Amino acid sequence: MIWRRRRESRDGGAGGSTGERAIIDIGSNTVRLVVYGGTMRAPTVLLNEKVTAKLGREIAATGRLADEAMAMALRGLKRFALLLDDLGVRDIETVATAAVRDAANGPEFVAELRSLGLIPRVISGEEEALLSAHGVIGAFPAARGIVADLGGGSLELVRVAKGATEGASTLPLGTLRLPDHRKRGRAEMKKSLDKAIRKAGWDLSGHPPATNGALYLVGGTWRAMAVYAMAARGHPLSDPHGFALDAAAAQALAVALAGSDSDALKGRERLSAMRAEKLPDAAVLLQALLARLAPEEVVFSSWGLREGLLYDRLPEHTRAQDPLLAGVGVFAAERGTQPTLATRMAAWTLDAAPAREHGSERLRLAATMLSLAAMQIEPNIRLPQAINWALHKRWVGIDGVGRAMLAAAIAANGNQLALPSEVRALASDEAIEEAVRWGLALRLARRLGGQSQRSLEASRLVVKDGALVLELAKSHEALFGQPTEKDMKLLAGRLGLGWRVDVVPEIVR
Repeated sequence: MIWRRRRESRDGGAGGSTGERAIIDIGSNTVRLVVYGGTMRAPTVLLNEKVTAKLGREIAATGRLADEAMAMALRGLKRFALLLDDLGVRDIETVATAAVRDAANGPEFVAELRSLGLIPRVISGEEEALLSAHGVIGAFPAARGIVADLGGGSLELVRVAKGATEGASTLPLGTLRLPDHRKRGRAEMKKSLDKAIRKAGWDLSGHPPATNGALYLVGGTWRAMAVYAMAARGHPLSDPHGFALDAAAAQALAVALAGSDSDALKGRERLSAMRAEKLPDAAVLLQALLARLAPEEVVFSSWGLREGLLYDRLPEHTRAQDPLLAGVGVFAAERGTQPTLATRMAAWTLDAAPAREHGSERLRLAATMLSLAAMQIEPNIRLPQAINWALHKRWVGIDGVGRAMLAAAIAANGNQLALPSEVRALASDEAIEEAVRWGLALRLARRLGGQSQRSLEASRLVVKDGALVLELAKSHEALFGQPTEKDMKLLAGRLGLGWRVDVVPEIVR
């Protein structure tokens, strides 16, 4: 019943193709099931479960999938198949990567998968690289640089720019294989990894970083590294997706982790024992990548191969959608706010509170949708919950400054001008002030006529002759009540303007 309601709710939303889709990703470290819902341009994770089978743990030594690992993986996959059948999810894509494609007994394992009713696809290293790159492009439409997807069995590298990919390659440098390069210590390990990267044709060390673009890090071990870095810096956000470091800071992080003891890392909050064990070796790999690729910055991406599979199936017009607006649009619609209403309100407030130096109209529209959705929450918990949406929900296509501006606009819409310290830590006072004006203008629009379409048509908010002017059609003159007067004064004060109300025969646009 819950899943049926989810499906019905999402199918009525905006932002592109909807309906549940499942990806089963059989990797060298983990076997994972993820069920996605909402718009596939910015999908919501409905179910995420993994089995740490370590299928690739004996590939280097024996060339085969270990019997124990296969048994553990198949046990988990039987559960996944049953779950999906019970949930009624029919759109299922199963892919296997380095361990299965490299193992001598990989075909036997694939045959077992087919006996479970799954239709597995063993993808090549090049295809794995391209899919990860497409996931990054989906999350960061303006991505330019190199994607480095670190799995258990391999490292995939591919260039991205202007929505296209180039030069995909795969290297046998997955986390399960990194210890083979560490036999003589981490100093020698770095030399060995550096040699492997250079031999594969990846050496941009002679180019200026600005021309090389960013290094986009994909994979669970890289995300664990981001979580470590965020905690060390006291970063106010919780989601590692989109967390960025300049090259110098990334180098300092890699040096610090390369010299760490994995046992000491295991006690860290939000770091699993498996990831903590692999972080020092991964940090040495990052040092080698930074030396050879010379990126301008490092960006951590939670979107990779699985999201690339979803992105590849989208029609061109859906790919072209803004991922932030697609995701927020569905989220708000599920909470009683249709994007059409939010668009009308954003247009009504445009002249008085536009996006100027710090924001953008896409960000202002997203803030409008979330602010209106927040009004459906009980008043006693409304603002904390809505601010958490802005700061900590996994939105795509937004940075920390944008999140802070979303939170500030939501708070101002609720007439809460004292903002949490974490919001102010993310953005400048000027950016916060711009977003506060968005929220106050929306508050006026929302309360003027109870969000009715007619009230928006019979009124207009403009800045004219150095004053904030509310124009009202004669037929709707009575809408200007005491609450509206308070909202006008508050907004005009933030704008540094006087204010007045003009009653006109009709609103001419």
